[in-house]
Amino acid sequence: MGGVTSSVAAKFAFFPPSPPSYKLVTDELTGLLLLAPYPHRENVEIHKLQTRRGTEIVAMYVRHPMATSTVLYSHGNAADLGQMYELFIELSIHLKVNLMGYDYSGYGQSTGKPSEHNTYADIEAVYKCLEDSYGSKQEDVILYGQSVGSGPTLDLASRLPQLRAGVLHSPILSGLRVMYSVKKTYWFDIYKNIDKIPYVDCPILIIHGTSDEVVDCGHGKQLWELCKEKYEPLWVKGGNHCDLEHYPEYIKHLKKFIATVERLPCRRQGSRTSIDQAEKEKEAPARKSVDRREKPRQSTERSKPPKSSQSKKSSSKLRMISFDHLDRSRRSVDCHDKTRKSVDLTHQIEKGRKSVDRLDRVGSE
Repeated sequence: MGGVTSSVAAKFAFFPPSPPSYKLVTDELTGLLLLAPYPHRENVEIHKLQTRRGTEIVAMYVRHPMATSTVLYSHGNAADLGQMYELFIELSIHLKVNLMGYDYSGYGQSTGKPSEHNTYADIEAVYKCLEDSYGSKQEDVILYGQSVGSGPTLDLASRLPQLRAGVLHSPILSGLRVMYSVKKTYWFDIYKNIDKIPYVDCPILIIHGTSDEVVDCGHGKQLWELCKEKYEPLWVKGGNHCDLEHYPEYIKHLKKFIATVERLPCRRQGSRTSIDQAEKEKEAPARKSVDRREKPRQSTERSKPPKSSQSKKSSSKLRMISFDHLDRSRRSVDCHDKTRKSVDLTHQIEKGRKSVDRLDRVGSE
């Protein structure tokens, strides 16, 4: 019964573009993987990554020379890396971030079949690549989940206590709640975001269109209410499910959010400054800024060595976190059942992704 439910859910909830919008080719001179027919760029790297569930997924890393943060982007349904290629590059440029995007199992040129559990393994493999290949740390990473991508994004975010921030773009409360106004979580539901978001400690930005015909804006508003650390949401007036990048306020609000969270001190260095404090500090006069520097200098003189050694021990423990621990913590977060099963969603989860506006309207900013 459970296996049937899972297979039906995978059939109706996931819509990989068919055929894929790109091909993987190997450059004969350099041996580098490339996405055809897109031209090779020096700051773009293509990877094949093995997941713990045995599939091989394709990931794309866009490097920015001035970046201090890295965005891990989980795209929406009916899209793949080829369709997201130019948008990823432009987001990296406008936001001044490194950006890692990937195709879920069964999407694009990734192997396997789409499923809820495969997407969890997919995002874990990409996050591990950021750690191992690029030296990224939790406090440098911003997780970004669009629509169905909000599922793997929140699942991972709930298990990374030092994460810098998260962005939820047209997110869902859960798969079943897209179709029905249910008041409780059922064992056969998928992507139980409503149950996981209270476990996320980092600042969260939610972006949702007020005229979304696929996932009602109420999903985003309810998730925002459940956030531990809320950031000013963006309710795009008149925005639908697949066109929010068209609106100038989209990129402006994202820039403001990233600038704000990048000013926040790392959690491992002590209690984190609130978002409201960071906003006030940005607007405060220069003289007050000097006064704030004076006070910490005095407290530093009174500080004792044991605090720094304790901080080092804490940092050491963080580095020892493995995905085995993350798996156990997921089972703790999703406490409703050990064998999370899927629901047979209808095609209402996602309509075919419309063409993505490449931010031409805000390219001059």
